[in-house]
Amino acid sequence: MTYTAHDDRQHRTLLQSIARRAMLEHGLLPDFSAAALAELDRMQAPAMKRVGADGAGGQKPPERQIRDLRSLLWASIDNDDSRDLDQLTVAEAMPAGQVKILVAIADVDAVVKSNSAIDQHARQNTTSVYTAAEIFPMLPEKISTDITSLNFEQERLAIVIEMVIGADGALQDSNIYQAWVCNHARLAYNSLAAWLEGRGALPEAVAAVTGLEENLRLQEQATQKMKNVRHIHGALSLETIQAKPAFDGDQIRALEIEKKNRAKEIIEDIMIAANGVTARYLSAKKFPSIRRVVRKPKRWERIIEIAREHGIKLPGTPDSKALEKFLIQEKAADPLRFPDLSLAVIKLLGNGEYVAELPEGNAPGHFGLAVKDYSHSTAPNRRYPDLLTQRLLKAAIAGQPVPYTKDELDVLAAHCTAAEDVATKVERQVEKSAAALLLESRIGEQFDAIVTGASEKGTWVRILSLPVEGKLVQGFAGVDVGDRLRVQLIETDIEQGFIDFKKVNPSQHR
Repeated sequence: MTYTAHDDRQHRTLLQSIARRAMLEHGLLPDFSAAALAELDRMQAPAMKRVGADGAGGQKPPERQIRDLRSLLWASIDNDDSRDLDQLTVAEAMPAGQVKILVAIADVDAVVKSNSAIDQHARQNTTSVYTAAEIFPMLPEKISTDITSLNFEQERLAIVIEMVIGADGALQDSNIYQAWVCNHARLAYNSLAAWLEGRGALPEAVAAVTGLEENLRLQEQATQKMKNVRHIHGALSLETIQAKPAFDGDQIRALEIEKKNRAKEIIEDIMIAANGVTARYLSAKKFPSIRRVVRKPKRWERIIEIAREHGIKLPGTPDSKALEKFLIQEKAADPLRFPDLSLAVIKLLGNGEYVAELPEGNAPGHFGLAVKDYSHSTAPNRRYPDLLTQRLLKAAIAGQPVPYTKDELDVLAAHCTAAEDVATKVERQVEKSAAALLLESRIGEQFDAIVTGASEKGTWVRILSLPVEGKLVQGFAGVDVGDRLRVQLIETDIEQGFIDFKKVNPSQHR
């Protein structure tokens, strides 16, 4: 059955129904089991033991004792509406232009034990699923937004990744250990970025903490240098348009575009570095790991063609540095259309995947990030590979046996890749249903578009006036990813999330 925007039910309710059905159709669990909820009722946050400086009974504490870092100027930087706070950051100036950056990651393993009912749910879904109308968290909200979330003014147990960054932006030294931390300021990307970019006032949450303004500036300066080092090695400057439905009550009113900004870049660059440190730490401890990789580009030959259309010749074999040079040039030449070029390149690079890696192994690196050693470790409340990595880290820190065999990690890595892919499909399906709600009254209108996908399964386009993607069902012969063309909207199906276009003047494309 196809519903229209004039249906008696509210848009949000309709989209929630579509989301839950999509979850079940793709083998994901929208609800927690009775056993998981029973575990949740018994669960409490870890409490910090109040002992003297020398530990209980006056004895000297063991070398691996959990450190007390609550007094550092920790702050969270996330979306305005984020409630599952996985990371805190802080910086410290050092001699010779060096900067020490510390990242605190929520210790989720402290409460979510392997093979528990809650862990089994997390292992099935492997990720939180963020749909337009409803979030399906990987862990119950009591855990992800309370017990383990690094909330404002709350003492929390964390895994700390410590990095010393040289004056040139290169990593000089690193360490990983457990610590107690406290979030002294909850900051939001947009308001923080407005201040950093000179477009807005200093956020009140920053002004309220003595020294935090200078600390954030130090983090920004260090991460800019870190970014430069990555790009010298071929990290790609990609910039896509992301949008999420905005509701007026329960009625969808628009698609709001989310843009990159300096605050987001601070967190992105620190987390990329932290994930690299995690992978190398496990290898140094002779532990296996789960890596996130993007192998050689799926369709390098098409990327070469697109570059040629812009007057640039790329090498015949994949070369991230050459591709990055092309991207920088095109962003400078045509910044408004650069997100469309980025989207085409991303589609042609192909999806990432998880692979298990032995300490002495040689797993492929991450082509887009230009890094060889890269794990996912910084979001254990909402990604299962990060929770697996955390368990490996804690065992390595404590000198305990490896908690997972290589064969077990192989199976888990393959499952996490597959489940994350279907979670993305669920999110996209609901996004398309939301877009179909907005477009249902515009059937017959024409739009400029870019081709975002072309395979035996079909051809897809994204219209440029709205961040909406749909299927090209007529006039798709001979078109390929990156082509621009004129299309006409011919049909929408809200329940299925279908948006169908036909090409206008099908003999012409560029």
